Amino acid sequence: MAFGQPRIEYKTNAQLRTMHEAGLVLSRALDAAVAAAVPGVTTKHLDDVFAAVLNEAGAKSNFLGYHGFPATICTSVNEEVVHGIPSGRVLNDGDIISIDGGAIVDGWHSDSARTVIVGVADPEDQRLSDVTQAAMWRGIAATATGSHVGDIGAAIDDYVSSVPGKPLGILEDYVGHGIGSEMHMPPDVLNYRTSHRGPKLRPGLCLAIEPMLVRGSIETAVLDDDWTVVTTDGQRSCQWEHSVAVHEKGIWVLSAPDGGAAHLVPLGVVPVPIP
Repeated sequence: MAFGQPRIEYKTNAQLRTMHEAGLVLSRALDAAVAAAVPGVTTKHLDDVFAAVLNEAGAKSNFLGYHGFPATICTSVNEEVVHGIPSGRVLNDGDIISIDGGAIVDGWHSDSARTVIVGVADPEDQRLSDVTQAAMWRGIAATATGSHVGDIGAAIDDYVSSVPGKPLGILEDYVGHGIGSEMHMPPDVLNYRTSHRGPKLRPGLCLAIEPMLVRGSIETAVLDDDWTVVTTDGQRSCQWEHSVAVHEKGIWVLSAPDGGAAHLVPLGVVPVPIP
């Protein structure tokens, strides 16, 4: 703690490159889990598929055993917002599932989440996922164009508020975070606009940016398993997440093979590989 504020970890370029290695393994593992998310499979099967990719790469899971968490991914289905535990639950046509996972390489962490709609999508669920993903990319772009961490939440909030159609809710109880030698570190990365600007965006800062949106109320509750967070009104939820590095030449999305170029360039941001 310094002057009452949590200490932020700033990484060297070599450490950032190792985090990118962890992010690439994580991306491949999520690719496999997403491809396996079809009607009739269990969420435990997705966990097994994800874990196999990590094991083959010699990487470790940063979820398994975290405060007692019993799996390598979180599988949050329909009204489950985050921290769902893989189980024998069978995925059905039309389910929406957020798959959140992490990987460690040589002590350095990565964290990322994707949402999948199983089988035939409800158009409103597809809209929910599309808006959440687009909001995440606008938050990521703000790490290049903004000056403070608070600019990320402002960019996410402004985008979600601008989307035509029925308003979507941005969860406030669960936010993004710093990442590096641990999975969850300062600073918090809010997904909504506030008057608090937060710390400066400076080289060596790594953030997990993860907006969570809902089709109804933003009120949530935790189930009896002490992990799974659900919407209290039973409306569906969505999460997208990437780990992002700020360095002296620009930004790089650590959990994307192209550094985020495919999504960021159309927003006017060109990601730069870590020197």
